[in-house]
Amino acid sequence: MAGVKLYTAIYVALLVLATSKVVFFQVFDYWDAVMATMGAALVKTTLIVGYFQHLRFEPRSLTYLMGMGVFAVFLLTVAAAYSIF
Repeated sequence: MAGVKLYTAIYVALLVLATSKVVFFQVFDYWDAVMATMGAALVKTTLIVGYFQHLRFEPRSLTYLMGMGVFAVFLLTVAAAYSIF
């Protein structure tokens, strides 16, 4: 298992990423800020799932199963957006 230093570093990284969206919207134009915010959200999600939910330390088959679930949700979201437009 990971130590306290690693969890503290991840917590600080999550804190920085959470507050970075304010900077993104101050520095970039709207769509660039939205894309940067989505990128930061992806990094945050990866850190949370990998370390705080301990998926990094689980067998790869469970990681792939979770990835397939996320991909299915993504496909359903794209299908719903397509039917709206």
